[in-house]
Amino acid sequence: MVLDFPAAIVLAPLLSFVLSFFSILWLIKRKAGWGLDHPNARSLHTVPVPRTGGLGLLMGVIVTWLCFSTVIPPIIWAGIGLLMVISLLDDIRHVPVWCRLLVHTFVAAAFSAVFLLTAYDWLIALGIMAAVIWMCNLYNFMDGSDGLAGGMTVIGFGYYGLFAYLAGDSDFAVINFSIAAAALAFLFYNFHPARIFMGDAGAIPLGFLAATLGILGWLNQLWSLWVPLLIFSPFIVDATVTLIKRLLRGDKIWQAHREHYYQRMVQSGLGHRNTALLGYALMLATGGCAVWAGTQGLRVQGWTVTVWVSFYLLLMFIADRNQKNQSNRG
Repeated sequence: MVLDFPAAIVLAPLLSFVLSFFSILWLIKRKAGWGLDHPNARSLHTVPVPRTGGLGLLMGVIVTWLCFSTVIPPIIWAGIGLLMVISLLDDIRHVPVWCRLLVHTFVAAAFSAVFLLTAYDWLIALGIMAAVIWMCNLYNFMDGSDGLAGGMTVIGFGYYGLFAYLAGDSDFAVINFSIAAAALAFLFYNFHPARIFMGDAGAIPLGFLAATLGILGWLNQLWSLWVPLLIFSPFIVDATVTLIKRLLRGDKIWQAHREHYYQRMVQSGLGHRNTALLGYALMLATGGCAVWAGTQGLRVQGWTVTVWVSFYLLLMFIADRNQKNQSNRG
C-alpha cells in the first residue's frame, strides 16, 4: 500500500517530476541519431527534434510507482511494456502498421478479457477493447503540436487523480498524480519552441493508460463511464471526427496528414503556443465539469454531457465554415 495521506499525495508526484525532469534533460543532451524526428507530411515542425521525451516521462512514472508500491494490475504493467517496445521500434525504424495494430489489439484484448469478460457481456468487452485500441492511436495522432499532448496528460491525469482523491481512493490518486507530474516535467521542454517530442513510445502507452485507468475508475465505482470520456474529450472529439471525415471521403486513413482541428489552428496563424493555450483552457473546462458533474445526480450529469456535445458541434461547425470560406476566397 502507498503511504497514508498526505505524504504519498505530495511525495510521489514530486519524485515522479524530478526523475522525469532530469531524465528528459539527459535525453535532450544526448541527441541520439536514432531518436530524431525529421519533418514529414504530417509534421508542423521544420527541423529535426529528439522524440525520446516519452521514455523519460514514463521512466519517472514507473520508478515512482515501484518506490511507492502502488497497486498496478499486472496486465497494465505488461501493456505498458509491450506498447513501449513496439512503439520505440517504430520510432527507431518504421514498423508496419499491421504489426503495431496487432500488438495494440493483443494488449487491449487481454485487458478486456481480464477485467470485463467475467462480469459483462462479450459485446461490452469488445467495445471496451476497441476503445482502448482507438485511445492508444488517437493520443499519438494528437501529439503533433508543441505542448498539446503534454498538457492533456497533465490536466487529464490530474483530474483523474483529483476525482480519486475526492472519492477516498489514495492509491489510485497517487497513480494518476504521478503521471500528471511527470508530464509537467516533460512540458518544461516540450512547450513551444519544443526541445524534445514525446514520440510514439510515450504517446501510445499514455493513450493506453488514459483508457485503462479511466475504465478501472469506472469498474471501481469511482466515476461514471462518461467521466473519462469528457475529461479527454478535446483529444477524443478532434481525432474521431477527423477520422470519420477522412473515411467518408475515401482517404487512406493510415497516411500522414494535417487535417486535425488543432493542426488547422496552428496553420491558420495561431501558432503552437496559442493553440496549446486554447487547448489547455478547453481541457481544464471539460475536466472541471466532469469532476463536478460526476458527483451530482443523473439529471445534472445528462445535461452536462448534452451541453458539451452541443458545444463541440458548434465549434466544429464554425471551424469548418471558416475553412470553407477561406478556401473560396483563395
